[in-house]
Amino acid sequence: MALVDELTIAAQAGRGGDGVVRWLHLKGVEYAGPSGGNGGDGGNIYVRGVRDVSLLARYRGEKKFKAGRGADGGSLSKHGKQGDDLVIDVPVGSLVHNRDTGEVHEVMEEGQQILILKGGRGGAGNEVFKSSVNRTPDVAMPGGDGEEAQLYIELQLIAQAGLIGLPNAGKSSLLNALTGASAKIGSYAFTTLDPNLGVLYGYILADIPGLIEGASEGKGLGSKFLRHIARTELLIHCVSLESENPEDDYKVVRQEISKFAAADLSGKREAIVLTKTDTRDPVFIEEVAARMRAHNPLVYTVSVIDDAGVKALSDELVGLLRKG
Repeated sequence: MALVDELTIAAQAGRGGDGVVRWLHLKGVEYAGPSGGNGGDGGNIYVRGVRDVSLLARYRGEKKFKAGRGADGGSLSKHGKQGDDLVIDVPVGSLVHNRDTGEVHEVMEEGQQILILKGGRGGAGNEVFKSSVNRTPDVAMPGGDGEEAQLYIELQLIAQAGLIGLPNAGKSSLLNALTGASAKIGSYAFTTLDPNLGVLYGYILADIPGLIEGASEGKGLGSKFLRHIARTELLIHCVSLESENPEDDYKVVRQEISKFAAADLSGKREAIVLTKTDTRDPVFIEEVAARMRAHNPLVYTVSVIDDAGVKALSDELVGLLRKG
């Protein structure tokens, strides 16, 4: 199943129950007074963080999310029951945008619960309107409408490090080698269509699908995936040594990152990893590495078929992540 990382849903909190007109009946008393109870408040709508990045896909067929209606008031001053709340589970790392009010809520922790829409207030029963000048009020109020909105849910994966680079730069292979993940790999561009995750000594790594020139403007689904590295602490920039000009490949991705307006990515810490060293001779590798160091002193080389080299790179990356 493809990862659904954005979704718009219609949601409505519960309507409040109606207040009622009722009278107290006592033997021998003609006008014992009003006893109509208030309606119960409508149910609220909350979002709650869960650790399931595939969750949004389950909501695609849902037309509308509604909380419960409050019960009407009753006789003998009985108030109606509050409507059932509705809790919508969303993946940790989601931004929930209320398109009607402009409010944005971040869901950053598992179990975190945020009130999104409030239920309508229950209407007042006629007992509320009793006064010294009106001992027999014949009026009650209807329940209020619950808040309603279009909610745009946007998932931004929470990972400590993001693997970025052009298509076929070796990101998925490196993720698999470093973490034992099972990201799909192949010798053609755009093998990775969804972000993949792996764990390196407790640190979460996200393999972001390959970026291309124009990605910051949405070309090649670029802007859709650039947001997944918005919360990372470290960018692991993979550059393939199979390329005719690795330095130009590096510059293309950096340019797109600097243009991405939705998040400040250009200032993030970065490590350059020159991949596929088994395809080039040592002289070429060192020449490319030297040019790359002019952009960033943190330059590493690796081949995923060299276990010792992968282990050495793993140690270096963990060291960078520990430094924060």
